Amino acid sequence: MYLALLMLLPFIGALVTSIAGRAHRNILTGIASTPAVAGLVLLAMLAPAVLAGEVAQFRAAWVPALGLDLSLRVDALAWLFAALILGIGLLIVIYSRFYLPAEEAIGRFLALLLLFQGAMLGIALSGNVLLLLIFWELTSLSSFLLIGFRNDKPEGRQGARMALAVTGGGGLALIAGLLLLGRIAGSFELADILASGDTIRASALYPAALVLILIGCFTKSAQFPFHFWLPHAMAAPTPVSAYLHSATMVKAGVFLLARFWPVLAGTELWFYLVSTTGLVTMVLGAAIALFRHDLKAILAYSTVSHLGLLTMLFGFGTPAAAMVGVFHLLNHALFKAALFMNAGIVDHEAGTRDIRLLGGLAGLMPVTATLGIVAAASMAGLPPLGGFLSKEMMLEETAHVVWAGQHWLVPLLVVIGAALSVAYSLRYIFHLYLGQRRPSYPASPHDPSFGLWAPSALLVVLTVLVGLFPQALTTDLVAPAAAAATGGTAPVFKPALWHGPTPALGMSIVAVAIGTVMLWRHGLLQRGWDTIRLPDAKRLFEAGVAWLVGLAHMVTTTIHNGSLQRQLGLLFIVAIGLGAAGVWTGGYAPGTRATIPAPPVAIIAWLLLLAAAGAVVKGQRQRFLTLIYISVIGLIVSLAFIYLSAPDLALTQISVEIVTILLLLLALNLLPKKPERVSSDGRRLRDGLIGLAGGTATGLAAWAVMTRAPNNPISAYHWANSYAHGGGTNVVNVTLVDFRAFDTFGEITVLGIAALTIFALLQPATRGVSGQRLREWIADLPRSPERHPMMFAVAARLLLPLATMIGLYIFLRGHNMPGGGFIAGLVVSIAMLMQYMASGFEWADQRRRIDEHLLIGLGVIIAALTGLGSLFFGAPLFTSSFGYFSLPLIGSFELATAMMFDVGVAMTVIGAVMLALAELSNVALRAEKDDGGADEGPMDIDPAKLRQAQA
Repeated sequence: MYLALLMLLPFIGALVTSIAGRAHRNILTGIASTPAVAGLVLLAMLAPAVLAGEVAQFRAAWVPALGLDLSLRVDALAWLFAALILGIGLLIVIYSRFYLPAEEAIGRFLALLLLFQGAMLGIALSGNVLLLLIFWELTSLSSFLLIGFRNDKPEGRQGARMALAVTGGGGLALIAGLLLLGRIAGSFELADILASGDTIRASALYPAALVLILIGCFTKSAQFPFHFWLPHAMAAPTPVSAYLHSATMVKAGVFLLARFWPVLAGTELWFYLVSTTGLVTMVLGAAIALFRHDLKAILAYSTVSHLGLLTMLFGFGTPAAAMVGVFHLLNHALFKAALFMNAGIVDHEAGTRDIRLLGGLAGLMPVTATLGIVAAASMAGLPPLGGFLSKEMMLEETAHVVWAGQHWLVPLLVVIGAALSVAYSLRYIFHLYLGQRRPSYPASPHDPSFGLWAPSALLVVLTVLVGLFPQALTTDLVAPAAAAATGGTAPVFKPALWHGPTPALGMSIVAVAIGTVMLWRHGLLQRGWDTIRLPDAKRLFEAGVAWLVGLAHMVTTTIHNGSLQRQLGLLFIVAIGLGAAGVWTGGYAPGTRATIPAPPVAIIAWLLLLAAAGAVVKGQRQRFLTLIYISVIGLIVSLAFIYLSAPDLALTQISVEIVTILLLLLALNLLPKKPERVSSDGRRLRDGLIGLAGGTATGLAAWAVMTRAPNNPISAYHWANSYAHGGGTNVVNVTLVDFRAFDTFGEITVLGIAALTIFALLQPATRGVSGQRLREWIADLPRSPERHPMMFAVAARLLLPLATMIGLYIFLRGHNMPGGGFIAGLVVSIAMLMQYMASGFEWADQRRRIDEHLLIGLGVIIAALTGLGSLFFGAPLFTSSFGYFSLPLIGSFELATAMMFDVGVAMTVIGAVMLALAELSNVALRAEKDDGGADEGPMDIDPAKLRQAQA
């Protein structure tokens, strides 16, 4: 349970922070810091066992049929990544408290930050790849909200959209790749996949799975050619940049490379795809970083470069290189998060991030300058800092890499990349902090308060200590994490400031020398760079998006041009074509199940059904009459359910029919009273042929299914286990609230969404051209002089408590007899509908106490919480429990947790129906008020209209 609590802590913190969103920022900071502190304590408790090579695990059934379980596992690699997420997250929360201005919505910001923290923690802890995919997509969504936090700025919105498009698209590829991986391994459990390396690499699906997974990793970690989104995401507030784009989100792709290294690495395809992409990204990102002027842009492209370095190391496919990758992942998180916070301090105090307007800040901001210089030196790989150690070990690994038979190519390019890294790091030091002071700055630079520089100072101290005491501080952490990443025993980890005269030392000296020269001649290099017209990745991306939008618009306007006939015709044609192709290629054999003769009653009902359906087609322009024919069809279907001994379905059908007819009556009031002819004779003939073909195909499909007796029908399981496992004798209801409760939950969610869609569509209906047409149609409608008949109003009010009691009775009996939450909700909705129809919308609406939106939301939440509650008892999602109790006078009775789920269903149904009614009524009422013809009272009689009717 420790792991489940560890995963849930940030989400709980996000919820509490949202609720307390208007509290003082100190209180909000304390709330937001608690999950990270508690999580670090839990990690500390797990550390002795996990870092000794053990794997902590937690598993609870969720959706077993899909292979999706709430499976969590923590090995040394996951422990290291989780510690970085929580530790740096804690520092970012504290930094945000002092960085964000007073007018900023810090509660919303911290809630989103914790939501992202929980998603990243989920990636690290997931022991099931399907669960990992859920958290992976959640990181894209939460980072979208964080990048676009300041949504009043166009660059923030653009950066958020770009990040979501690129990482979201890569996430789709990752989904496909991990599904293939699970299919090859025969399981979606991470432990099973990691144990199937030989099987996966030998599979014919390995190349496709590898490419798809790499696309997901490369997009998330901003690898070439997907690197362009990361710098544009820097429009986010600096705490977001320091957290998402240096230590966590962009590392997710690298983490996944390390996670699946044991099963995907070791092939030439892996080597050439991963190492080449990383090497190109490393050099390209470093080159661009050298010539940027915005401090965050410099750090953003340097992040791209270092992510390329990490990708390259894991791409080499050797355990030693993977170990160095794990080490540099730690070092990069320390110095890069510190640098982003340092750049934020400069922007906060000096009023700009443009390095051309800065310089000489060391004398004005000595504390900030010291922290920035040390962190940048570690980024450059200068001794005696942590960045130097991992850089030297990286150079040592590249010195032995052979690419396409060439021993010199990779070392040469890596030295170039390292030299560029030295150059932009030294530029950050000298052009920002050293040199002469400017005559003036946009603001008066000075060191900030302790709370703003302390978080970065802690990270800087750590990077210094890692450099000075690497064996003592990192051996027990990096070596186990590397062993977990490689799936075996990692090479001996021996970080040191001096290894003697090695090829790596020579390459390092050359890189530092070249980087120093680049800094010295930076002005000349900058002018040369500015003359080179390199493709603008942002413009290419925007052009590609514009082309796709244009193509989508063309396709959409062709298919969805407002013609319902065309859309339904295409749907039927495609469905018929697919069915015909299946029969043509797969053959068709008639079923052997014996049929029974149809009694006269069934034949008469069938003929009535046909007649009513034909009458609907014939009388389509007489809408009220057509509605009566439709109600006849619904009634016959209900009678058929009764005849076939399906009372639940009959009750549902009748209730739905009544609600639908009443709402359609209101909707018809908003349509023209004399509709024009819809189609020509030719089109009607075409549509008729398509309809007959579709109906015939559906009938044949139904016949084919019903004439085949299944060998092991699922209904047999439901009949046998309804009472034993669900506690109810009404198999239909137990199926809905237990066996297939997840389906029911999806259906009520869709129902709520449909009601909200009606609300959104009808809200602007009385404005503009549509409002004018609506007023003209309503003006043509003949009115009764008695708008709200007294007998109708009195009868409706008397029926309300009676119908409510019946609905409650149907609800309570539903588990063992026909009924349930859905039917009860419909019965209560009908009673409420009658009040609105009998006494008018305003009269009834004034007496409403619960908002429909709230009712829908509470219904869905109650149903969801009921289903999730089973997970805390080790049962699958939406599993119900029941028991028998006794009370004096009442006697023995049964209670089941499914009752709460049914409460959510009933509330959602009532809310959806009432919201649709409210909007339909409200639209008509607003139109009538604009036209001057609305009566508001419950039993209004217009004397003039009465005299006119009597005459």
